[in-house]
Amino acid sequence: MRLIDLDVIVTSPPAPGWGGRYWILVKLRTDTGLVGWGECYAASVGPEAMTHVIRDVFERHMQGENPEDIELMFRKVYSSGFTQRPDLTVMGAFSGLEIACWDILGKDRGRPVYALLGGKMNERLRAYTYLYPLPEHDKNAFWTSPAMHAEAAADLLAQGYTAMKFDPAGPYTMRGGHMPAMRDITMSEAMCQAIRGAVGDEADLLFGTHGQFTTAGAIRLGQALEKYSPLWFEEPIPPDNAPEMAKVAQAVRVPAATGERLTTKAEFAEVLRLGAATILQPALGRVGGIWEAKKIAALAEVHNAQMAPHLYAGPVEWAANIHFGISIPNILMVETIETPFHKNLIKGGIRVEDGFVHAPTEPGLGIEVDEDLARAHPFTGHDLHLNMQDDPCDYVNGNSFAGGAPPLE
Repeated sequence: MRLIDLDVIVTSPPAPGWGGRYWILVKLRTDTGLVGWGECYAASVGPEAMTHVIRDVFERHMQGENPEDIELMFRKVYSSGFTQRPDLTVMGAFSGLEIACWDILGKDRGRPVYALLGGKMNERLRAYTYLYPLPEHDKNAFWTSPAMHAEAAADLLAQGYTAMKFDPAGPYTMRGGHMPAMRDITMSEAMCQAIRGAVGDEADLLFGTHGQFTTAGAIRLGQALEKYSPLWFEEPIPPDNAPEMAKVAQAVRVPAATGERLTTKAEFAEVLRLGAATILQPALGRVGGIWEAKKIAALAEVHNAQMAPHLYAGPVEWAANIHFGISIPNILMVETIETPFHKNLIKGGIRVEDGFVHAPTEPGLGIEVDEDLARAHPFTGHDLHLNMQDDPCDYVNGNSFAGGAPPLE
């Protein structure tokens, strides 16, 4: 069996657009007629340029290879151009292609992907999601409204979710870490208080940031949140400085989490070695794929750390996260995004039920991608998947984090 053909589809989720401006889906075909789907979560170049990178990686390092030889193909890509070091864009391209290889292998064997990764360690996985506006909410006012967040939290609790994430402490800016405004700290405390009041001890609070703060600023904010006992304090400083993140982890009595912007075991090993985080959040469409994520999970297990794979993308990466989580002992929970477009794109193949995702039973990733639907929503804009804010923190008028991207109308 050999890999012979690649197709790349860039699809844009319709309003409200949760999951980013676009998702990059890859479709691989073998000489035996099998088709495998993957998803690349790489946002540092635009989708047109990224499509060329994906094609180059496939044609240079994977075309004609047996999809079983994942370790060999990884080493070729990781070493390409005399690098042998983490490269966010190239590894993002390979990650989606690697996921598609596992989909092919599962279909070839008639088994779910997790059965090829060590088998079923877990029957089901605990799921969490961001707090998003309810239909009756003002979508602009929501991000600075503790009362609306409490209502959204109560709604998720009623659906069976036992964990929910929110980020009231924006902005995330290209300028790097900043000292939070006092009103940002006050807003963060008010959000925690309101959400805790809505869910009591029936759900965990997951406090998200996006690397917004300096070390001192993150410590100042994190210590203010300790009384609400969040389950994690996510990416408190920019992800390129594990030693400084370790200082935050040591100073704040909330578990530190990080990983959505890291790639390969090399970067995660540094985080674990320094004690910078005890919860790792790899994005499988960026980190090097499913097999590399398994290696990271093994490193985490040795350090008594847990895995909570990240998702701010489409349902193909989500499916990879599920199979990964089913196969490892140190899974904490998996992120999910529930919109009609997410569900329809994989024809409801995997879904959240009462706050949990059960192990798929179908071969491969256990999903059927609606290719016509994906192609019917092409991306025509100029944005990246996510955009950093140019303006600095506003110490006068306040700040607002709009759920990862300004809402689409």
